[in-house]
Amino acid sequence: MQFSDLSLIDPILKALAEEGYATPTPIQQQAIPILLGRQDLLGCAQTGTGKTAAFAIPILQLLNEERSKNPNAPRRIKTLVLTPTRELAIQIDESFAAYGRHLNLRHAVIFGGVSQHSQVNALKAGLDILIATPGRLLDLMNQGFVSLRDVQFFVLDEADRMLDMGFIHDVKKVITRLPERRQSLFFSATMPPDVAKLADTILHKPAKVEVTPVSSTADTIQQAMYFVGKEDKRKLLVHILDDKKIKSALVFARTKHGADKVVKDLIKAGIQAEAIHGNKSQNARQRALSNFKSRETRVLVATDIAARGIDVDELSHVINYELPNIPETYVHRIGRTGRAGHDGIALSFCDAEETAYLKDIHKLIGKRVPVVEDHPYVLDTAVAAMAPAPAQRQGQGRNGNRSGGNGRPNGSSNNSFRRSGSTNSSRSGENNRRFGNSRSDRTAN
Repeated sequence: MQFSDLSLIDPILKALAEEGYATPTPIQQQAIPILLGRQDLLGCAQTGTGKTAAFAIPILQLLNEERSKNPNAPRRIKTLVLTPTRELAIQIDESFAAYGRHLNLRHAVIFGGVSQHSQVNALKAGLDILIATPGRLLDLMNQGFVSLRDVQFFVLDEADRMLDMGFIHDVKKVITRLPERRQSLFFSATMPPDVAKLADTILHKPAKVEVTPVSSTADTIQQAMYFVGKEDKRKLLVHILDDKKIKSALVFARTKHGADKVVKDLIKAGIQAEAIHGNKSQNARQRALSNFKSRETRVLVATDIAARGIDVDELSHVINYELPNIPETYVHRIGRTGRAGHDGIALSFCDAEETAYLKDIHKLIGKRVPVVEDHPYVLDTAVAAMAPAPAQRQGQGRNGNRSGGNGRPNGSSNNSFRRSGSTNSSRSGENNRRFGNSRSDRTAN
């Protein structure tokens, strides 16, 4: 299927072609016709599946249809996209700009942590589409700068993260200010009971789109686990990053202080690194993200909340410096790589205190992550034995991840991927897969 098969108007098809997009992802194939048919939608999809385009494209088309009938009508907010983080809000705004560049529609993004002056000016000038984080939206609503009475399309994105971050009450306040007659779109990477309950209060007879099993890991991601003492994690990270084939790596730390400390250690070791977390100013966060996307910074160290909106084309490596205590978070983290059909590598460090977290992760994803034993900082084998690598080839697991005949994931001959029990202690050739190659047929975000 091509985007041209989805009954899209020429200005949008032209914009997609200019972005290099030709083939819609599964969620786009399913969601776009539903939304063009003006039905509510419940979407359960992992990050990197293209859900932003899945809702942005049909909304742009429907808004353009209405604007074309009355081109001189005053601009009032017809679409509200509510999202948990600044980074994700900015990313969504950029997507609307890209796909709607040939349409006579206005959009803006508002979020906290910066002056409201330019945001208020954009609102006063008149908007068709508003992308917002809950706190700043409610603030500007209370000041009288935002009215939602004309909203026709409401999108709640990353609903599970909204609940994780404690935004549930703010979301409910916003919903009470929306017109009852509207088209609502609800997206979540996971669907625990409290998220499903929230969906029931927002949606009316929705169509459901689920493109992957809830909480599964993508087949394009090669996973590996390192058992290492807490005090040796810093040295192991530097050891891994000594491999110059790792062009860019997103490293996850559990706390803001921990992220800053990892950056300090990496810089001391001569590795370019920056941190992104909630204590950083908005300008500092955007600068760090921009430097990472442009490859000026090789390593970006992030906390979970700050990283949810990070979307970097062809990111080769995600490294869990600390395992998350919520297993679903592991799926979100490693979903930053292996996106849009590209391959990716996810490495995780596990110390003695984190083995319980690892068991929860194994239970959630339905398989065990292969263990790497041939590194300089292996934790005591008694601890490592708590989560041994599977005896069978990884390709025989429930999710079908592939592995080569040498016991390592396909395409990775780097010794950091040798499984426990490997007798080959030398590097067996170069990794022929090159990360960062562009594809002629890219996939819309």
